[in-house]
Parts: sequence; structure tokens; C-alpha cells
Amino acid sequence: MDQAEKVDILKELMRQLDEGKNIDAGVQYRMPTTSYVCKDQAKKEWDTFFQGHPQLVGLTSDLPESGSFMTMDDFGTPLLATRDKTGKFRAFLNSCRHRAARVANEPKGKASMFTCPFHHWGYGNTGELISIPNEDHFGAIDKSCNGLIELPATERGGLLWVHPQPDGHLDLDELLGEALAQQLDSFNMQDLRFAGNTTIDKNLNWKLANDTFGETYHFQKLHKDTLGRLYLGNNLHLTEYGRHHRFITANGAIHEMRNLPESEWKLTRATFVLYYLFPNIQLVVNEQSVSLIKIYPDPNDTGHSITQVSFYYSNEAVEQAGNQTIVTREQVYDIESRENTGPNLAASLEVFSSTIADEDYVMGEMQQQSAINGLLKEVVFGKNEPALHHFHNNYREALNQPPLEPIKH
Repeated sequence: MDQAEKVDILKELMRQLDEGKNIDAGVQYRMPTTSYVCKDQAKKEWDTFFQGHPQLVGLTSDLPESGSFMTMDDFGTPLLATRDKTGKFRAFLNSCRHRAARVANEPKGKASMFTCPFHHWGYGNTGELISIPNEDHFGAIDKSCNGLIELPATERGGLLWVHPQPDGHLDLDELLGEALAQQLDSFNMQDLRFAGNTTIDKNLNWKLANDTFGETYHFQKLHKDTLGRLYLGNNLHLTEYGRHHRFITANGAIHEMRNLPESEWKLTRATFVLYYLFPNIQLVVNEQSVSLIKIYPDPNDTGHSITQVSFYYSNEAVEQAGNQTIVTREQVYDIESRENTGPNLAASLEVFSSTIADEDYVMGEMQQQSAINGLLKEVVFGKNEPALHHFHNNYREALNQPPLEPIKH
């Protein structure tokens, strides 16, 4: 994103703030609440979006050196991701070819070899089958064709992508499009370091969790004592990239830009920049940090989801955070609002706890209960909520469902 585009975005947000007007999509939509509870739809979503679609599993620093590995179980395919001795990112089905036990059970670590705990079959971090104890007892096995099942995997711009199926199609140029891919590349996320993570386990549909990140209308209402002390609310700049979008809203520092020459305007200083990557990723980017938010459904319960949040900082910011202690909820917002000294890990963890988990997702649990009840047949997405229009219409299109019904006045 060049400086001219950043200036245009900031000027549009300033205009909205000055005129007291939010973004206007010019249309409202009715949203059927059955989408949050229908088991048949949930099965289609699981098969289409999580078993049949490329998954963003982490950033480069999740596998910081040769021999690093990580495991995941969030999207239905037990995943073992490794970085081999040449530095190549690889992904495998985390299942022994003998009796399907998992060969790695730690979330992260370093290993050149993985040994199945059941019968001690051994595999290299390139997936090859290396050893079989008592092979003369077991019988002959062709090791060359009984390695771990490899999954399509690619690394670009600091992002790690995997397809859950061995024969899955993984083409990032096709998936992201040129404009979005270039923007994501420009953040140099390969230079960031993993700094921490948290898990949010709540009783709400995964799409309600995604809806949390789809509008600024609620900032000064629900978050007036938390996130609303940082961000102004009721302003939004939205750019669509096919099924993905970029969501930008202003914080209090936008007013400082008015006193600076446009050449010195900083977008990430004055705003919250979020990329939604279809179907389940929210990526919050800053000059010194990235927050990766991965939202997964529970395949056995339409009213339950898991949100995995990981934080990545520049080397400078990690060093600063290493000297900081945990702060109180009240201190977090004072720190974030008055200082421009780079990200604060303790503050980031607390903000996600106090706003997303304790405020947004609590509202989502209420919405889920209403949807389960079934008496409220639909909700309304306002003309100031175009990111919600975009998210819901795109997943509906992907499921061959009709688009949302516009409200006619």
C-alpha cells in the first residue's frame, strides 16, 4: 500500500468523523438465524471451508529454525508441520502409517525424528519412514512408500498455508489475488517473532465469532470502558478483494495526523487495520506486530466454536515486552492510549480477554441462544455494516445458497 492510498484512507475516515457519518453501503439485509444452528449447513461448512479449503496455520516464526515442528487439530485433519534441514516448510497427516497413532503430540518443539508412541515406528521431519522396531517379526515393509502422508503446503510473505487434503489444490495467487497478496507480502511478516497465544472457547457459532470483527457500530456502546477508549467507533473504510476484505477504523491518534504533513501520516498509528481472509481468519496488522485470529467450528455442535489467537512482534517489540509485567485491565487502556512505544504483549492478551472474550463473545452467546430458541427468525444487518454483508453473502455463495434478502423500504 503506497502513501497516497494511506492518505486517501485517512482522509475518508476523517470525513466520516467530521460529518458524524459512518460508512454507508446503501442497503440493509435480513439474515436468517437458522444459519447459526442448522446442522445440515454446518456439515456443508465443515466439508467445504475446513476440510476442502486451504488453511492459514501460522506465521514463519511458528517454525523458527530447521528442525522446528508444530501440531494442530482444529480443522479436522491432524496436522504435523515441520521445517526440514534445508529450511523448507512441510506439512503431514499426523498419523503413523502402522496403526494411525499420532507421531507428535506437543503443540510445538524441535525434532529431527518423530517416534510413534504405540510401536515406535520412526519418521524423519521430511516425512520418510526411517525405522521399524523388530521388523523381522512384523514382516517386510517398503519404507519408501510408507512415510507420513504429505499435505500441500506453501510459505509466502511470512504466512504458512496448508491444504487439509493430500490431493488438495493450493495456489496462493489464485486464492488471494494479486492485489491482496502483494499487500500481505509488504508487511514482511517473515521477520516477526512468535510472542504468545491464547485460546477462547465459547458457546457461539463460528460465524457469530466472525461477526464480532464485522462492524464498528458497537465500539462506543459495548466497549465504552475498554476498546472504546482507544478506537472512536462509527467509522470504517472497507476494501473487498474477492471473498476477502480489508477493514480499517480510526483510533484517537488520527487527530494527530491533521497537524502533520501528509507525507508523515501513518496508517497503522492512527487506525486498526484488519484483513479478513476467507473463510475464518482475521489478521490484525501493525508496523511492529501481527495478531492472527483463527476461528473454528465444533463439528459436533453448531453452537460452539474455538478461537485461536497468536501474537507476533518485531524483535525490538519482543525485547520491550520481555521486560514488562502483567498489567491490570484498567492500566491496559492507559498504556495503549498514551504510549507509542510498540506493542505490549501483556496488554494485547488482556485486550483480547476483556473485549473479545468477555464482551463480544458474551453477546454472541446470547445471540446463539436466541437462534437455538427459534422464535426470532432473522436479524438485520445495517447499511453501516458492509463487512457483515460481504462475509455472509460470500459464504452463502460458496455453499450455493441464495444471497441475503435486502430490506425494501
